[in-house]
Amino acid sequence: QLQASGGGLVQAGGSLRLSCAASGFTFDDYTIGWFRQAPGKEREGVSCIVSSDGSTYYADSVKGRFTISGDNAKNTVYLQMTRLKPEDTAVYYCALLGVPFIATLRPYEYDYWGQGTLVTVSS
Repeated sequence: QLQASGGGLVQAGGSLRLSCAASGFTFDDYTIGWFRQAPGKEREGVSCIVSSDGSTYYADSVKGRFTISGDNAKNTVYLQMTRLKPEDTAVYYCALLGVPFIATLRPYEYDYWGQGTLVTVSS
């Protein structure tokens, strides 16, 4: 089970940190991704981290503003979001890819999903 949390309402330019906590399995050999879905839009990949080597990947729209990190001891992955923009408003989801050493931001490749957490950025 994946549990996403940390969403909320923030003004443009502000910051939020999302957390994705896992229970029932460990992150050690998997890839964890963050995705978002705005109203009327398709779900899109935001960032992912490959737990085995810590490599990270970002969508162009968030590069330089968002940082993904993991704490394997706590079985938790974080998404630090800074310099938020109104267009970052969406429901954010975390997901686990059950194949090791693979990095992808394609939602359909992920196997397990947490419930979403809403991020609203006001202008």
